[in-house]
Amino acid sequence: MSNKLKNRTLFAYGSIAIPLAMLGLPLYIYLPTFYAQTVGLSVTAVGLILFFSRLTDVITDPLIGLFSDRFKSPYGKRKPFILLGSFLLMSSFYALIHPPKEQTEFWLFGFSMLVYLAWSLVSVPYLAWSAEISSNYHEKTRLSVTRELFTIMGALLALLVPYYYGVSESANESLQVLYTLFIFLLLGLLPFILFGLKERENSVQRNIGFSEFKKIWQKIPSLKNLQLAFVLNALANALPATLFLFYVELVLEEESKTGLLLLIYFTSGIIALPFWTFLANKWGKAKIWKASMILASLAFIFVPFLGTGDLLFFTLITIASGFSLGADMALPASIQADIVQKLQSKNNAYAGLLFGIWAMLTKLALALAVGLGFVILGMVGFDPNAPTALALTTISLLYAGIPVVFKLLSFWLMKDYKEAF
Repeated sequence: MSNKLKNRTLFAYGSIAIPLAMLGLPLYIYLPTFYAQTVGLSVTAVGLILFFSRLTDVITDPLIGLFSDRFKSPYGKRKPFILLGSFLLMSSFYALIHPPKEQTEFWLFGFSMLVYLAWSLVSVPYLAWSAEISSNYHEKTRLSVTRELFTIMGALLALLVPYYYGVSESANESLQVLYTLFIFLLLGLLPFILFGLKERENSVQRNIGFSEFKKIWQKIPSLKNLQLAFVLNALANALPATLFLFYVELVLEEESKTGLLLLIYFTSGIIALPFWTFLANKWGKAKIWKASMILASLAFIFVPFLGTGDLLFFTLITIASGFSLGADMALPASIQADIVQKLQSKNNAYAGLLFGIWAMLTKLALALAVGLGFVILGMVGFDPNAPTALALTTISLLYAGIPVVFKLLSFWLMKDYKEAF
């Protein structure tokens, strides 16, 4: 097939996802625990600070997408944003994990906002680029799968390295080790996407703005349901990620197994990726994504009934939910790329704005997860050093009970979604 992407193109595009994932995992799993346990802020304060700092993405992500659509330079319109964001990410995250002894609340708020801004400068143009590399339905799936495969590989590295150095049980030490490796990998892999992948000239003649966004919903009426389903599904995934360390340490009482369980989870996601890709090519991306939601819900529905001594059962659940991870990571973004491709064919520059909104929805889900989870735990008087029975039950429900409800709501929103490709 003449329009089949070469392996070196897939590698050049996907490789930068490794260091981004290595930083993403500690950002969403270790950082809240680090500030709550090591720094000494209350879980309520951490939840509220991270929630409000992430809300800035509601403004910045669509704007970055819009500006990257309109930006013109001899080096392309996506690459300058990725380069700038990479260096800002390296410096701001270093500051975030080295807080002073005083005014830590302001430090967390300010530098988390900078980290999220830097992340958006890299991720929004990066995602938008995937809709422009190929116009082929299945090749866009290959791009998304490659990116998410490298993402999972980065997440696995983020788990294995602290485990190898014997610091996986310490959020503080894990953050320090992972940051060092992140720097080496980002500097080593960034040249592949900057110099190994060309930005294609396209026939887009007109840039669009926020005022025309309603027209997108008119052209593709099911887009509203898709975006809302994505938020609910992302929230269902973000709540367990945010509370994972607390659940394993305090409910299962298996603190020493946290690294191993995360390794099993992401390995299951890697193994399942080719399986989901095959099914998506055969029966459609939306249909298979909905199937993955059901699989995850069936697995997680048993978690609130587990407790001390149930490690084997939780491991089986981890494998099943890990299988659904591959579909969750690759298929929604690929569906979005299909929509962008359809709109781009009408000579309108939609990619950056739509993926900016997509990234904003992802950040909104993550913000809601931290805000909802940590604030509710604060309301029931949760103390990580002396948790009550009520607090442990609340952790279980937040970790798995509420996510199942969100997954089913997402499935319901997608039940009539039609792929017009």
